[in-house]
Amino acid sequence: MTIKLTTPAAVAAALAGLLATSSAHAADYVQAPGSGSILVFATKYDGETFTGNFPGFQTQVSFDPANPAAGKLDVTIPLAGAKSGNSDRDSTLQGADFFNVGKFAQARYTANGFRALGNNQFVADGTLELRGVSKPVTLTFSWAPGAQPVLTGKATVKRLDFGVGSGDWADTKTIPDETAISTIVKLNAK
Repeated sequence: MTIKLTTPAAVAAALAGLLATSSAHAADYVQAPGSGSILVFATKYDGETFTGNFPGFQTQVSFDPANPAAGKLDVTIPLAGAKSGNSDRDSTLQGADFFNVGKFAQARYTANGFRALGNNQFVADGTLELRGVSKPVTLTFSWAPGAQPVLTGKATVKRLDFGVGSGDWADTKTIPDETAISTIVKLNAK
């Protein structure tokens, strides 16, 4: 079947249709280097809240807000670089009772397919691999489109599910089981 485009309106309509079709595909993004992207954690020790971060984490995203079910997320987190602002605590985090970085150098979060919540909010039902254990972790995030899109997300990780804080550290009165995770990732098109 041949379609004749004899008027400017017909040409414009055909182009609009092509553009609408092409925009339905997910775009691929990588974390922008030196962008100030952050991945932080917050928990308590003996009732006192402390925070830390994972410098050097890397993110790849494939996403189209119009088709979140086709989205993909892959985050690699080097554990040896975890910083909490306290050198004693940081060395404890790297040890065998916590991250055991000698055996498990990194963690990885992956998700395939997102759900839309409305108001530019989405959910990734992904999997966190930490200390050789893989468990489901839900990330709720917002998406700010643009030349350099920004993904802003939050999750809760149950540390004991992954064996983080074993031995004497397993007492949830000293350190709660739930750790809050927050991230802001600035992205570039791949």
